[in-house]
This record gives sequence, structure tokens and C-alpha cells, in this order.
Amino acid sequence: MSFDSLAPHYRWMEWLLAGRKLQHCRTAFLRGLPQARHALLLGDGNGRFLEEFLAAHPRARVTCVDASAAMIRRARARLRARGVDLAAVEFIHADALAWTPSPGTYDLAVTHFFFDCFRRDQIERLLEILGPALTSDAQWLLADFRVPASGFARWRARWIVRSMYLFFRQVTDLPASSLIPAEEFLVPRGYALRERRLSEWGLLHTDWWTRGVA
Repeated sequence: MSFDSLAPHYRWMEWLLAGRKLQHCRTAFLRGLPQARHALLLGDGNGRFLEEFLAAHPRARVTCVDASAAMIRRARARLRARGVDLAAVEFIHADALAWTPSPGTYDLAVTHFFFDCFRRDQIERLLEILGPALTSDAQWLLADFRVPASGFARWRARWIVRSMYLFFRQVTDLPASSLIPAEEFLVPRGYALRERRLSEWGLLHTDWWTRGVA
């Protein structure tokens, strides 16, 4: 799986297809979130969320892990062009499934539109890797697509999600072919859903999960 070929086009493609809707999902809880000490961003891509995160959490350290070197280059260039100080940001070019983080390091994990790229067994492996790296009181921000339970909204979402998977599997060799609800892998690991916001007729959701707090 590689997003290198999409890196030059991802921004305009997202804008054409969704405007600012996905970015609104990414940033929905930024202002209400407790100030993070050390945040882990997985698959942040071209740095649009990172830029807003640093503005809202200026004292935080940030580790960004991305399998696409082209996306990392674009994120660096974007932030430097805007005069953002990157002294507290570490970019790591790595496959998250093969990366080994330091234990007890991060009090915030951010996986926006990330888990939808992986099969269930890969998500389970990712959680095994990430679990020890997060603090006992870690927060988790997650935005992604979903399929509503019934009605026109369900059929609309199924068509959109199926079309996206067909495209991304062709272009990026994406291993996933279906969505796995976040609660299926976070709840068994001791995370509680603090708040969920839905948009686009239930097609999009933004979650704020908390570890160790019911």
C-alpha cells in the first residue's frame, strides 16, 4: 500500500469531492481536548490536521508516522511555507504495522481516515503495537466513514464507500475492502466513547475516545 502517487493530487481531489467536510471531521474536537503532552499522528498525510493541531496545542510534542515519503515531504513543505516551527515535530517514514514505538510515550493518538485502509487482522495488529505506547489516561481522536443502519442514508453511504474502495484499491493497492466499526476494536481494549459527532447523513463520524474512563 502506497499513497506516494496520490500525494500531489490528494488535496485537490479531497476538495473537489468533499470540500472542507473531511477537515471539519478531523478538527471537530481540537479546541475542547485537554492540552496534549505528546501526540501520535498516524497517516496524517499532507499535514493539514497537523497544522491546526499545533495551533491549538502549541506546547505539545508530535510524532507523525506515515508510510508515504511523498506525503511527509508535502507536510513539511506546507508547514514551513506557513512559518510553523517544526522543532517539536518528529516525522517517521514507516509502515505502522512494522514500527515499534516506545512504551508509555503518548497521551493522545490521532487516526483520522486511517483504519479504513486496513483489514480486521491488520487493525488488531496495529492495536497490539499501539497499546503499550499509550499512557493509561490516553485520549484518542478518530474520524472515518460509516454506513448508517437503514434507509436512504444507508444505501447512499454503501454506494459511496464501495466506490472509494474500488478506486483506492486500484491506485494504492489498499488491502482493505470494508469498514470496521471503531467500537469493535477500541471497547475491548478499555476505551470509552466520550463523544461522537455525525455528519453527511451519517456517512462521516468523528469520535473522541478516552482510555481508562467509563
